[in-house]
Amino acid sequence: MTNDTATTALPLAPGQWALDPFHSSVNFTVRHLGIAKVRGRFERLEADLVVGERVEDVRVSATVDLASINTGNADRDAHVRASDLLDVEKRPTMTYRSTRVSGAGEDWSMEGELTIGGVTRPLTLAVEFGGLVDVPMDGSRHAGFEATGEIRRSEFGLDFAPGLLGEVVKIQLDMQFVEPKSS
Repeated sequence: MTNDTATTALPLAPGQWALDPFHSSVNFTVRHLGIAKVRGRFERLEADLVVGERVEDVRVSATVDLASINTGNADRDAHVRASDLLDVEKRPTMTYRSTRVSGAGEDWSMEGELTIGGVTRPLTLAVEFGGLVDVPMDGSRHAGFEATGEIRRSEFGLDFAPGLLGEVVKIQLDMQFVEPKSS
């Protein structure tokens, strides 16, 4: 991976790329009782990818509806949404705003700020560029990405259930964006 972003060619056309919500997901893993992992996802998200002429001009923003949590267990999901845990009435969304993108080829890094319930902390994501493909049905061009990182719950005031739930939450985003139509 290179840190010389000024000389790195961008593989994406400039403009605002639209999220393909049907082929994108925000997933997480957290330890339960320290012995097993609980996996889940958030069903509703919005994201924007703005590509400029240079890497320095790339911006990503995303908003996740925390009430859309799905761990495969409706009772557990309802409890996690409740005021004694995630409290989605006070913390309805999680947002991410990139501040710097660097890398080349398939391996990139995205620095940014994650906000949950009014608490903002830096978060760096490792980003793998999956490539570009033209979709035969409509001719649109899609770009695929996988981004991974982790947060510490206590840094966002989510320190409920210590010992029951792990401190570290691993995040995996699988995202597809659609190239803007040229004018």
